[in-house]
Amino acid sequence: MGELNMQEMPLPALFEQAKKIHDLASESSVDQGIVRKGCEILRVCEEMIGKLGLFSLNETKDDISTANLKYILVPYYLAELTEKIAEDDRIEVLKASQAKLKEFISFCETMELVPEDEIETSTQGGSSSSVDRRAKKIARFKRQRAAESKLLELKERRERRGRSTKAAALSSPVETGEEDVFDDDGEEEREAWLTTISLALCKAFDLLEMLKKEEEILSAVREKQLRDGEKEFSQLILDERTQKVESWHRDAAARARYTKPAAPITCATFAQDVIEGRAKVSQAHDHKHQPLLFGPASLVGMNPTTERQRIAAQVFQPHYRLPTMSIEEAGLTEMNMMNEWQERNVKLMEEATSSWYNDGPKTRPNEDDEEDDNDDAAQEKARAWDDWKDDNPRGAGNKKLTPCG
Repeated sequence: MGELNMQEMPLPALFEQAKKIHDLASESSVDQGIVRKGCEILRVCEEMIGKLGLFSLNETKDDISTANLKYILVPYYLAELTEKIAEDDRIEVLKASQAKLKEFISFCETMELVPEDEIETSTQGGSSSSVDRRAKKIARFKRQRAAESKLLELKERRERRGRSTKAAALSSPVETGEEDVFDDDGEEEREAWLTTISLALCKAFDLLEMLKKEEEILSAVREKQLRDGEKEFSQLILDERTQKVESWHRDAAARARYTKPAAPITCATFAQDVIEGRAKVSQAHDHKHQPLLFGPASLVGMNPTTERQRIAAQVFQPHYRLPTMSIEEAGLTEMNMMNEWQERNVKLMEEATSSWYNDGPKTRPNEDDEEDDNDDAAQEKARAWDDWKDDNPRGAGNKKLTPCG
């Protein structure tokens, strides 16, 4: 039932719930059930972010909207909560947390959010000296303190503005020019989220180094235990491995929704509805677009039956013609037209290359007789002309015109 509720909740509500659990777990120790619930909520957030396609590798931080900046922190929150899970196999927990931290740092580097000195250090690897590592930690600590001070300053400024707004609303109406004071709320919110991401990056680098050292220590301890107890490595450990395999197969169905790629949402309108909470991710969508009606609210949602209701529902219509289909439907229509055109061309080509077209022109049954008759008539005409020329030599009719004739 809890999973169904999480699937039905919009992405902003899920993120706020996960952020509260993360803040609570960061300030004090909480129950393992709450930590696991927070991890599950963050995984659902990751799934929804992937379906909605909120981020692209071709973008930078300037291309991301202010409302979507906070979702960059989802892998970082998931890494910190995963690290707090109590499991018998601590090394696997550390590896999962490190994977999420690396994913968060890599994405921030793509978005141009990682400082240059951190990028240079990561490219150098572990070849830096102790002096360079100390200088890097000092610079990171200074950035962390500056980010914390900036967040505190933004919080105090927001609280002062809220108090002054309440006092001004109680004392007198807003005067001319004072309404522009609130225009910078969007810029302040964007600055606050960018500062929060910068602070999370500082903590992520420190946490990643700490988890690597802890994994090295635990791996060394495990290897030592295996070398010392190699003779006792028998039925007990095999039974433990068998139980782990059986539990893994039992829980495979529950983990399938995280391992299988989710079907992407291809309709931009439906994706916006999911973000704003008007639709659910699991809801089927047929890419259908209904023409908009800008009439009274009481008549827009209903199907007008009379002429009076239809005219009343079309009040304040726009001056342009409304679309009758969505972009997806127009694309499908054009695709069907192209398929029909290709099928028609294929049929014409088949007819053009068929046997009756390649064969020579067929003669009719009486065509040879007609040709023979024409040849005989031509010969008779030629003979008659020759006879006439014999009877009438050239110049025979002009003898009377000559002087000596």
